[in-house]
Amino acid sequence: MKSFQLKKFIKTTLFGGVIVILPVVIISFFLKWLFKTVTDLIQPLTNYALKHYYVPEFVADTIVILLIILVCFFVGMVVQTTIGRFFHKFFDNILIKLAPGYRLVKEVVVQVFGQNENSPFINGQVAKVKIFGVQCETEVTALITDKHPDGTYTIFMPTGPNPTSGNIYHVQASQVTLCPDIPLDSAMRTVIACGAGSGEIFKSKDTTGKE
Repeated sequence: MKSFQLKKFIKTTLFGGVIVILPVVIISFFLKWLFKTVTDLIQPLTNYALKHYYVPEFVADTIVILLIILVCFFVGMVVQTTIGRFFHKFFDNILIKLAPGYRLVKEVVVQVFGQNENSPFINGQVAKVKIFGVQCETEVTALITDKHPDGTYTIFMPTGPNPTSGNIYHVQASQVTLCPDIPLDSAMRTVIACGAGSGEIFKSKDTTGKE
């Protein structure tokens, strides 16, 4: 009996430690890879700083990254203006035509970091929908993209982990459970995570979105 309890204690403790440490190790490796990738991309700028200002390479990398952040901040300010939005849309259309994968990458990025007002479903309301009929208990995460005069809905059901692809359905109001209290970005994160976190955001929601 004591031997069994000892094994259980060791197993529980070991796995408990792994659960705590492994995510930290994985994120550390990811951050290390990300930093190396960025520094490789900015190496020409780093070399320029090393050559002209005689600073350590790490300091040069940090300065260049800070400059990139400042440039992003400046570009973000510019695109808030009328002229900036015009040129942004103009170059966006060019990139979409020249690089087919650009739209996909952009949609994924804006779903993670912000909202894209030009997205066809970004302003849609989050809902749970019984796409197979009210008699079926199966529900899917969906976005309301249109409501028709007869009371029916058009919904977009995104597929994980890429929320920019999915299926469009036209369903009866009785099949739809509206979730007005759930932010769109929270729902999109569960799609990107292939459903992880859905239990929390859909916790005890009824058709009015109340607990």
